[in-house]
Amino acid sequence: MKPRIGVYLSEGTAARLTDAARRPGATKSALVEVALDRLLGSDEDLSDTATLARQLAAMSRQLEQLDRNLRVVNETVALHARFHLAVTPILPATAQGAACALGAERFEEFAAQVERRVDRGVPLIQETIDGTSAARAAAPTNDLAEARFTERTTRRSNKEDNNGDDAAVIPKQSAQASRITTRQLVADLAVKGSLILRVFLPFVTGYYLAFLFRTINAVMASHLATELGLGAGDLGLLTSVYFLTFAAAQIPIGMLLDRYGPRRVQSTLMVVAALGSALFAASENFSMLLLGRALIGLGVAAALTAGMQALVLWFPRERVPLLNGLMVMLGALGAVTATWPAELLLASIGWRELFGLLAALTAVCAIMVHIVVPEAAPASKAISAGLKKVYTDPRFWRLAPLSASCIGTAWALQGLWAAQWLADVDGLDRAAVVQHLFIMAVALSVGAIGLGIAADRLRRRGVGPEPLLGGVATIFITIQLALILRLPLPSYVLWSGVAATGAATVLSYAILADYFPKELTGRANGALNLFHVAAAFAVQYATGLVVQQWIPDTGHYPDVAYQTAFALIVVFQIAAWIWFMMPRAFLRPKVIWQPRPSET
Repeated sequence: MKPRIGVYLSEGTAARLTDAARRPGATKSALVEVALDRLLGSDEDLSDTATLARQLAAMSRQLEQLDRNLRVVNETVALHARFHLAVTPILPATAQGAACALGAERFEEFAAQVERRVDRGVPLIQETIDGTSAARAAAPTNDLAEARFTERTTRRSNKEDNNGDDAAVIPKQSAQASRITTRQLVADLAVKGSLILRVFLPFVTGYYLAFLFRTINAVMASHLATELGLGAGDLGLLTSVYFLTFAAAQIPIGMLLDRYGPRRVQSTLMVVAALGSALFAASENFSMLLLGRALIGLGVAAALTAGMQALVLWFPRERVPLLNGLMVMLGALGAVTATWPAELLLASIGWRELFGLLAALTAVCAIMVHIVVPEAAPASKAISAGLKKVYTDPRFWRLAPLSASCIGTAWALQGLWAAQWLADVDGLDRAAVVQHLFIMAVALSVGAIGLGIAADRLRRRGVGPEPLLGGVATIFITIQLALILRLPLPSYVLWSGVAATGAATVLSYAILADYFPKELTGRANGALNLFHVAAAFAVQYATGLVVQQWIPDTGHYPDVAYQTAFALIVVFQIAAWIWFMMPRAFLRPKVIWQPRPSET
């Protein structure tokens, strides 16, 4: 006999149960028993306590998969929208009607493909992710093979979606739409060519002149010392005052660039550089030379930062890194010009006429920037808060000493003391010294490209630029020790390594880009550049003070003078390297900045 149980049901459920019991052979008790049996499972299943847990676990996995799919869809839509808005040019009014008609036709085909995909039950995004992951696992270093695999996967997927009809991928493009696309391409190329001529080349010219002014004293030092009776300390101060005014102007220039834009700031400061070069050419004593050199440093202080800002303002975001690299490479040709070409001009017209010529070229550059470069109104932002975030971040203070001591030293040596070492320590004649400086200038330009490519390759393998910067610093310190100890190694190799280290700014700025959001990258770069230039000033001036403690013999200082000065610099670099390479230097960066509601 079955036990009798009393239960309470809602009116709706009781009515549904009564209606179901009216069917032939059905009773309320039987219906309730069957329903409870299906819900609770059989007696054997109920005896196994793991059954309910397995059912709940399966439901949990399904919910997790659903949540993941929703997140994938959200990120895919968001990334597609951002990419589309960032790279798609605005159509002219005359082309918008035909474009809308073509878009409606494509959308109909798109909706049909979505319906077929849903019926097949194979998610396209998961299929693409799995295919790409498999290709990377099979050949992680073969970028071409990976690209071809992705292309084949996409083509196969499109072919399946269209039932084998490849022509349906792009539905029935009319001749008019093709003509519109061609016109758009021609217009896009014309716009890019115009920007290259009106923005890129004027600022590259300014950066080229800045590099030329920075390194030309290495060729002129002997002429200045002979004509005006300058000692090692005077030469060190005269060359390094360029870096002093350059560094002092970095923060004010950043504020001016944010407020007035690169066109006005660059053209105004290049006039100052032209006046400084003219004053240098007319100088009759050390004080006038010092003032002229200081004005030159002030005048070219915005050459790099203004150019970088101009590229961000007028070029697509995805093209900015490539243009940055090209600007550094082409600007470094100014260091090449400061070797053999400058030596030929010195021999033919003299150093005063040379600086007069440079003054005229700088004035022309200022006029070109003012007239040719389009006006822009960059957003005005408070810079003090951003600088505070940069200067209070411990990661910045871990990077700055090593970056400044190595890059600043490379600049200081290439700008002056490399030529003095080659003449006094290695005993090379004038032609050999100039040849070494030429090779160093080429190494600087090549180093910028090489370090950029190396950093990009390592990043693809999940390695950041910090270890690469540490490795470059290690090589640089080793090269300096080889010079100090007078090891029998080719001087061209050693001094080329010194010059190439000056291009390590590519790595330093890449590290800062990982540390700070893009809204603070410019100010972070300016803050670090201040340390680079200040270090170059300190090294150039301090080296002269140390070297002049010894008495020159027939116009040449002894080897020990340079060895002592270089050794003091290396000691500081080793300490900075240890500080940078400590384990906590490579910890995952913490979030130190969140966007305000107005910035999102």
